Amino acid sequence: MVKDWKSRATIDSFRNIGATNHSNNDREFMDLYCTEPRAVVELLKRERFSKNIWECAAGLGHLSEKMKELGYDVLSTDITERSYTLDKVMDFLFFDNYEQTDRDIITNPPYRFANEFIRRGYSLLKTGRKMAYLLPIRYLSGKERKQIFINFPPKTIYVFSGRITCALSGDFDKIKGNAIDYAWFVWERTKMNRYRKTKVEWI
Repeated sequence: MVKDWKSRATIDSFRNIGATNHSNNDREFMDLYCTEPRAVVELLKRERFSKNIWECAAGLGHLSEKMKELGYDVLSTDITERSYTLDKVMDFLFFDNYEQTDRDIITNPPYRFANEFIRRGYSLLKTGRKMAYLLPIRYLSGKERKQIFINFPPKTIYVFSGRITCALSGDFDKIKGNAIDYAWFVWERTKMNRYRKTKVEWI
């Protein structure tokens, strides 16, 4: 059975109130939005990362394979294995190994749990390591998100001036247009991170 991207207590709370939109079956359908590989190419042109990358929501491997093609050592994990062979099947938000990672993190996270991914990812980074999440630009708004940005201000936000594509189940041939604007949100863990001013750039 595929686990949800939430703590067990939160899952049980949703089930108890009959929130079927948080069911396990729906999670598989809703969260497999694969990313056009060009997105990570544009990021890596502008931001320097270590050669060791963790793709923690690898899906069908579109970003992982492109980064490998560009010479990066990529650890690919996800909550379940589909047609793409992962290095490890694991729930990024709920696993027992809390050691900080020597890898930078680059992924397109499930947007319903983007807040949790930011907190979790940042807690796993060693000082000097970075994480980059592809998120809709609308993620900038919201009271809870504001508090996240105050506590964990991004180093840089790279806004796509032209739209990129994220396709359900990786079926890019069915996508005729995309009405969602995206940006890469890049964090770097530093000792004085809360006092950093976020820079915005355009792709």
